[in-house]
Amino acid sequence: MPSSQPPVKPTAFKTIAIVGKYFAAGIAQSLSEIADFLVDSGRTVVLEAETAENTQLNGYAAMTPEQIGRHADAAIVVGGDGTMLGIARQLAPYNVPLIGINQGRLGFMTDIPLDRMMPLLADMLAGKVESEQRGLLEGSVWRDGESIVSSVAFNDIVVSRGAGSGMIELRVEVDGHFMYNQRSDGLIVATPTGSTAYALSAGGPLLHPSLTGIGLVPIAPHALSNRPIVVPDSSEIVIEVISGRDSSVNFDMQLLASLAHHDRIVIRRSAHKITFLHPQGWSYYDTLREKLHWNEYPSLEGQLK
Repeated sequence: MPSSQPPVKPTAFKTIAIVGKYFAAGIAQSLSEIADFLVDSGRTVVLEAETAENTQLNGYAAMTPEQIGRHADAAIVVGGDGTMLGIARQLAPYNVPLIGINQGRLGFMTDIPLDRMMPLLADMLAGKVESEQRGLLEGSVWRDGESIVSSVAFNDIVVSRGAGSGMIELRVEVDGHFMYNQRSDGLIVATPTGSTAYALSAGGPLLHPSLTGIGLVPIAPHALSNRPIVVPDSSEIVIEVISGRDSSVNFDMQLLASLAHHDRIVIRRSAHKITFLHPQGWSYYDTLREKLHWNEYPSLEGQLK
């Protein structure tokens, strides 16, 4: 979901927020190293409030995500993709660029390895940086003509059946056109960023982050003809719950709401975007190859020697 954007100048970042996966082992030392480096380079450091409370790093102002959005020029996120998802959704309205350092497992969004973070951060804040923007979805649940829940999602919005019940039946419309009725375990509506998350495990396609599309991926559909489809990101998608007990909708697996029969989930592209900063030379294909363990073969020239 690309858009034009002014060039990012990390050298102009004066106030930088640090967000950490505060319950991870050894996180306080990593955050302290980053904070000391930023202070030594003449920058002001603030800590996300829960990070500050749970790591006992002293001497830095603690801010809520909303305060970070208003006062910080950038945010460094140390953790896994879940940590990045949580803060990205909250900072989306403020267009604060995000730098991700991986202290999780996969790390599709937190792509700087922990053991190389200091030299890479130094290079990035000196201007050696790649910048990209990624889009979000916004969704709302309508019941009897009233919106009862609304939120944004960076990865996906998922409608799913109850844990102990049978299949759920969904009616899906795109831009007012009936597409299908589907009986399945649920339906994933994913951004290109989310195509490497739950949608991938359900058999959905990989979508490059610069694509302007939204993926609809059935979860274990009853009919094998119900296949994943990618629609334009200008689409309005409406999912109606026809039948199924204890069904629910979640936004990035972080906000959950129970659904009733005939609830309608309306999903469209969000007006907000997230700016990611990567080390110079970063490639999305390098990330896929590393995280998905794609085989690497020697060059033909090497084989002929």
